[in-house]
Amino acid sequence: MADPPTQDITVMLHAAAQGRTEPAEQLLPLVYQQLRAIAQQRMMGERKDHTLQATALVHEAYLKLVGGEVAGGQVPWSGRAAFFKAAAEAMRRILIDHARTRGRDKRGGGIMGGEGTNGTKRAKLPLSVVDLAIEENSEEILALDEAIRRLESEDAEVASVVRLRFFAGLSGDDTAAALGISPRQVDRLWAYARAWLYQAMTKG
Repeated sequence: MADPPTQDITVMLHAAAQGRTEPAEQLLPLVYQQLRAIAQQRMMGERKDHTLQATALVHEAYLKLVGGEVAGGQVPWSGRAAFFKAAAEAMRRILIDHARTRGRDKRGGGIMGGEGTNGTKRAKLPLSVVDLAIEENSEEILALDEAIRRLESEDAEVASVVRLRFFAGLSGDDTAAALGISPRQVDRLWAYARAWLYQAMTKG
């Protein structure tokens, strides 16, 4: 599959930086394709339980698609924010696709922090690393996504922090820049989100 033209991507990013929503939506399929290609390439030859960091995948996709600069200077942060939001959604879809594929072969089971199919205690899913192999965490990924959707219905801003930090693997500072809020506020929302999700998942 041919790589998307760099010029087209950067045009979309600059349009998104000017507040247009359509270019940001058009980024999603391009980012999704690139993330899948990078993930598949990096998984080749690795052990099946190899864990990949979302940050590395997203940044690789960013450099692959637009590089670090465009004509006239750096991509505006508001444009990069559109990319990262699309990347977060793309990562979410990749994870869900994998989890659902695994779920067809594995029925039943526990949730994050609960018991597994063999009665053993499952480890809590960390909210900083994404396991693309999804060999043991398919139920947790699906349950977590459902919990995030419930959280989004209560507080969209908190859910946005979760999506960027978990699915896109952004740092607190980059998440703040993407959402236009302070790093301190991101830390507060992230701590609240983790507590909310833990409670929701353990009650599930």
